[in-house]
Formats: sequence, structure tokens, C-alpha cells
Amino acid sequence: MDRLEKLCVEKGMRMTEQRRVIARVLSVADDHPDVEEIHRRASDIDDKISIATVYRTMRLFEEAGVVERHDFQDGRARYEEATESHHDHLIDLKSGEVIEFVNEEIEALQKKIAEEHGYKLVDHRLELYGVPLKKADG
Repeated sequence: MDRLEKLCVEKGMRMTEQRRVIARVLSVADDHPDVEEIHRRASDIDDKISIATVYRTMRLFEEAGVVERHDFQDGRARYEEATESHHDHLIDLKSGEVIEFVNEEIEALQKKIAEEHGYKLVDHRLELYGVPLKKADG
């Protein structure tokens, strides 16, 4: 049983075979696929899975807190398995590549800013958008 499927079961979710396939696709993904890509990968395993089933399942997984939805300014909701370990994202606007990173200086600065405004930071999401730097010739 994959991590995501196990999380769903722990939350009392009824796991149909199609939900298991979708959970498996997300558990092995090393990127942030959108619904169409999840459907394509799931269909390679079970060609009876409809796009509507993927949409419903992703909404269910999101409501249960087992996946996180991201809108990376490309017009598509993209997903990743929810994890305990925090990370931020750097999005390449040319290729659409999403780079996950952790930077302790940024984490400390965000906490400091919240405290300066009289708050305890309990959660945050940081998305950086960029284009590749041009490399100098020679």
C-alpha cells in the first residue's frame, strides 16, 4: 500500500480500485501533475478511469488534506501529496518546471516578520516565479 493510499484509509475514506490507482499515481509522481496528466498516467494502469473520476477523486483527496493543490500561474491546478516536511516552490515560467526547495534563512525571516506584526506563524506557502538567467558566452 502506497503512502497516500494508507493516509486515505487512516482518514476513513472508502478506497475504490480507481481511487487506489489515482493514489498510486500521485505517490510515485516526482513532479506536480495536473488532472489531465494524472488521468493520462492512471489510464495507463486502468483504461476505464474517466477524467470525471479523477476530478472527483482529487477534490476528495484535497478536502481530506492528503494532497495539496497549487495554482502556479499556468492556468492549471497542480497537485502533490501532502507531507509533514515543509518546502517551497520555484517555478520556471518558460518550461513550467517546479523546483522544490527549503531555505532556513527564508523560514527564519518569515517567522520574524510574523512576530514583528504580533503573530505566531502557523503556516505559509511561498512560490517564487522566474525565468532562467542568460548564460554569458565563452
